[in-house]
Amino acid sequence: MIVTRNPATGAELHRYPTHDDDAISHIVAETAAAARDWAAVGLDERLALLRAVGKLLTERRDEYATLITAEMGKPVAEALAEIDKCAWNCRVVADLAPDWLADREIESDASRSWISYQPLGVIFAVMPWNFPFWQVLRFACAALSAGNAALLKHSPDVTGCALAIEALFTDAGAPAGLFRSLVVEADRVPAVSARIVADPRIAAVTLTGSERAGAAIAQAAGAALKKTVLELGGSDPFVVLADADVAAAAAAAARSRFGNAGQSCVSAKRFIVVDTVADEFVAALLAEVPQIGPLARADLRDTVVRQIEQSVAAGARLLTGGTPVDGPGYYLSPAVLDHVVPGMAVFTEETFGPAAAVIRARDDDHAVELANDTDFGLGCSVWGTPDHALAVGRRIRSGALFVNAPVASDPRLPFGGVGRSGYGRELSAEGVREFTNIRTVVIA
Repeated sequence: MIVTRNPATGAELHRYPTHDDDAISHIVAETAAAARDWAAVGLDERLALLRAVGKLLTERRDEYATLITAEMGKPVAEALAEIDKCAWNCRVVADLAPDWLADREIESDASRSWISYQPLGVIFAVMPWNFPFWQVLRFACAALSAGNAALLKHSPDVTGCALAIEALFTDAGAPAGLFRSLVVEADRVPAVSARIVADPRIAAVTLTGSERAGAAIAQAAGAALKKTVLELGGSDPFVVLADADVAAAAAAAARSRFGNAGQSCVSAKRFIVVDTVADEFVAALLAEVPQIGPLARADLRDTVVRQIEQSVAAGARLLTGGTPVDGPGYYLSPAVLDHVVPGMAVFTEETFGPAAAVIRARDDDHAVELANDTDFGLGCSVWGTPDHALAVGRRIRSGALFVNAPVASDPRLPFGGVGRSGYGRELSAEGVREFTNIRTVVIA
């Protein structure tokens, strides 16, 4: 039995029966059968399903946003924006996939040669709670448009969302078994996931989550010789150069760091600011600190509090926030720490909550050194005059570089990281093609 709770109050929301081993085996068999049939369906029909899903997302946006807010705590306005982004992704994939998946003619010594993109089969997805619809829809649109079936193991915290997404695809006209959600207790997830990855009916695996979860899935998939796409943690640098528009940078910094209560792998976490504008940036950032919703669970809040307290003990200055809010729910006042240096917890670890770490840099070279002083490599945002910021940003290792804008995902652009932030790409042509057999065809 899974019990979901409202992060704003701690109160029980719902109890869900879980799938036992027999039910899981039946669901895997159902998705495998659906994958065989769906691979033979024309691309136009596959994309029509995505358009229908997008239409239902828009029609039910209030219902789904309310569910997101109840299960993981983000404000309703942010939940509505998440649903709208999912609907947008459906439209983008439906519009552009005919080009992304078209055969590519290649000149060679043969009479004809080309590359085709063919389905793999069942794609197993392990997804997190922080964007319970968006993380799933961005994977599902890619997998289904390419002709695969989708099997989801969502976070137990958002079981209602997982089942609502399964019903969404069914209501949109998806064949039986094409998209299924597994309901598995947290303590059974590692064993169940390993068994599913090893199942010969599973073709590939994608995971968004922690380094630990990614390493476990990658190990299981490696033993089974199966492809994986991993989108893991981040400790994204947000670099403010001497010639930046400091007010604009501070406003964007607050949105990036404190949106979704700081629970985003791609949000800015380390604010590396050149000394000459550091005082101005800190004052502007403090003025932009917003009110936020609760964190999703008490243990997540406790981790952020521990990171803040350890950093302060090591010499960082806590300028505001950083303490649990009295009363029900898992609230934490947004924190800004100044004079953070390498080695402190908020510098070296991923802070998955509302804690902004300001690190002062002597100059551009020092800012680059600080930005690259991490095992992560998801996103990077650099602020300054465009040519200057771009030149500095090119020296920072990341999967995405945004100049004078906070890092964000866009269905038209590939998304993913390097280093301990994972590998492979989601979204765009690259994300759709991750779930295909890229086949070479030659006619002599």
